[in-house]
Amino acid sequence: MVACSVGEQHFLKGGIAQELRTDGRKNLTYRHTYVETGVIPQANGSARVRIGGTDMIASVKAEIGRPSSLQPDKGKIAVFIDCSPTAEPTFGVSFYLALVTCVLWFLLGRGGEELSSELALALQKCLLGGKSGAGVGINLSSRLIKEGRVCWDLYIDGLVISSDGNLLDALSAAIKAALTNTALPKVQVSAEVADDEQPEIDISDEEYQQFDTSSVPIIVTLTKVGAHYIDDATEEEESQMSSAVSISVNRAGHICGLTKRGGSGLDQSVILDMISVAKHVSETLMNKLDSKISAAEACEDES
Repeated sequence: MVACSVGEQHFLKGGIAQELRTDGRKNLTYRHTYVETGVIPQANGSARVRIGGTDMIASVKAEIGRPSSLQPDKGKIAVFIDCSPTAEPTFGVSFYLALVTCVLWFLLGRGGEELSSELALALQKCLLGGKSGAGVGINLSSRLIKEGRVCWDLYIDGLVISSDGNLLDALSAAIKAALTNTALPKVQVSAEVADDEQPEIDISDEEYQQFDTSSVPIIVTLTKVGAHYIDDATEEEESQMSSAVSISVNRAGHICGLTKRGGSGLDQSVILDMISVAKHVSETLMNKLDSKISAAEACEDES
């Protein structure tokens, strides 16, 4: 966490009170966002998203699995988050070094010692509706191949390359971009077999289907500093927060999940106002992100 002197704290909070943050932004303005897709050829889909000094890589790995007995009509998705050893707010990491790190991490497995269960749990709540994955964020029924027998198991891995605040929003943007980049091969399932036998499966090498991300939400985090709240807080601003509320909103404006951190409690009226602000901000942010993802996909196709 960034340490601020008393003078710096007053300067930071005073600027936020006057809608003028230390980097020149208004309270509800995001930093410049960079998107690149297809950064890990070995994955079914991948993307790199950088918001200010916060840099993420997300990858999607798809495997054929069997639906849970509790949800036989749905596929399965698991989210894992890890932090690169180079994820320091004041250290400028080479993208190529970070990409090599990420490819090795993807091929050899996640670094369990640095795995952030807090971020993974928050993403699970915001994107999938909790541990059951029964929320409206990502449609798990669309990952079903044959009810009760065959489904897609999707493993979403997020790697924090460098951190300068607002990790959840950046991770959700990287995951959405990686899912947009994800192509799953078409699958044919053999005729009926006995319940205790797994049917034969034919996976196409030529026909693929893009992942439908129309209902995949993004996360908008509102960080309360003093009497005001801001979007896309830097690490310096987060060091002065009393609480932060992360709200996931899809394109239809539906709230898919919500999580809070920080010890300070919030009145119900404040939470409702935050939700209203997040819905308004998410519309602009979603359009901006979709535009950057489309441009990144076009660049990938050309290359």
